[in-house]
Amino acid sequence: MEIASGTIMLLLLALLIFAVGGILLQIFLSRRESKWPGLVLPLLTFLTSLLNVLAVADTGSVSQNVLLVLTTLLIGNIPTLVLLAIYWAVREKRRVKAQMDRMNIDDL
Repeated sequence: MEIASGTIMLLLLALLIFAVGGILLQIFLSRRESKWPGLVLPLLTFLTSLLNVLAVADTGSVSQNVLLVLTTLLIGNIPTLVLLAIYWAVREKRRVKAQMDRMNIDDL
């Protein structure tokens, strides 16, 4: 039992490190001059969520299948939404800074 709980703690620590690394990578890519590098990780997570829909098993009922697919899409796209929020926040800061720089140059 102790070995299992130790393994779970190690896996949770690895997952936390992976998530923090992904967020830091998203911030780094969003700060680039071009807007496209910052959209790579959200695109990858979106495509992964679409692949998760293919793994949904048939329950026999159409309404249950539709509900299951929608739930899978909603839950699977939470990382996509988080990464897009980071992207928009970083790009907005960049846009405001560029406007301030232009305004300061015009004042001179």
